[in-house]
Amino acid sequence: MIKRMLIMLIAVGVVLGGIFGFISFKGRMIKESMMSQGKPPQTVSTITAEFLDWLPKLEAVGSLQAVQGTNISAEVSGIVAEIHFKQGDNVKLGTPLLQLRANDDIAQLASLKATAQLARITYKRDQAQFRAMAVSKQTLDIDKANLEVAAANVTQQQALLDKKLIRAPFTGRLGVRLVNVGQYLEAGTAIGTLQALDTIFVDFFLPQQALATIKIGQKVTLKTDAYPTQNFAGDITVINPKVDINTRNVLVRATLMNPGHKLLPGMYATVNIATGQAQPYITLPRTAIAFNPFGSTVYLVESKGMDDKGNPKLIAKQVFVTTGESRGDQVSVLKGVNEGDIVVTSGQIKLRNGTPVVIENSVQPSNDAAPQPKNQ
Repeated sequence: MIKRMLIMLIAVGVVLGGIFGFISFKGRMIKESMMSQGKPPQTVSTITAEFLDWLPKLEAVGSLQAVQGTNISAEVSGIVAEIHFKQGDNVKLGTPLLQLRANDDIAQLASLKATAQLARITYKRDQAQFRAMAVSKQTLDIDKANLEVAAANVTQQQALLDKKLIRAPFTGRLGVRLVNVGQYLEAGTAIGTLQALDTIFVDFFLPQQALATIKIGQKVTLKTDAYPTQNFAGDITVINPKVDINTRNVLVRATLMNPGHKLLPGMYATVNIATGQAQPYITLPRTAIAFNPFGSTVYLVESKGMDDKGNPKLIAKQVFVTTGESRGDQVSVLKGVNEGDIVVTSGQIKLRNGTPVVIENSVQPSNDAAPQPKNQ
């Protein structure tokens, strides 16, 4: 019985050993076959590195302001009697805009004028009597004082009456009307806005390091998303003589002509200031560069001769680069890439050093220095 059991165990061991040996042999053969075939090539797009001119510039986001702009309001309270303007009108300096009810003030002015006229007559009569020694000098002085008080009262009432007629303080364009006829208007309540639009200011902040590269009269270019294809030119007119102690930024103001009144106060815009002569830099699409905590890298495509079929044998090589300024979809490269190098622009996620590659450039990532959003 023991002998038969041993024979059976030996037979089972031989069978299992054969099975496991065959499986191991099969895996080894598959591995050797795959290794003999090499790494499969990865498809990538590429670009040839070249020098492009870069114009040194500063960029900031600014806010537009009218050279003259205000919310028009009354100095005195009263009932709105007449409105002399239409919303959106262009008005000139001194144009009547709104009349407050002034019947009582007109009557009061007439009364004060009558009092002043009587004081003037009394003073002139007493002057004649004084020359005839009929009245004293004291009486003449009292008459003169009464005349001056009466004249001052007339001037004061006339000034009050003038305040009931609101006029345009400067030439500009009116906005939305905020009052109606019959409405009681408190002193200081806005009746609408008036903006002078022929010239416009743009205010923006720059870091204190930029003070060495900007000056009065320097040219600026302004762009706004309201007119994405149009540039507006102006000049720096004011550099604030104080740097903000909290942000270490300095306020700068540029002045621009505004033909057509396209630019409106309150808009924001991107301001570009050229600060030097154009410099040539190796330029790559932003997608070609991998930005990592340990450094920025790109993949170059290198030729390793010809394969068995006579086709170029291309492999990827990862290199570290030093990047400079960026503009739109482009990044300047200061070190790590030379002119004429073939640089991978897409497909890097599949690559390692030495990975075979196949170049397919029918579709390329964006490489525009000033990309514009497509109309939806």
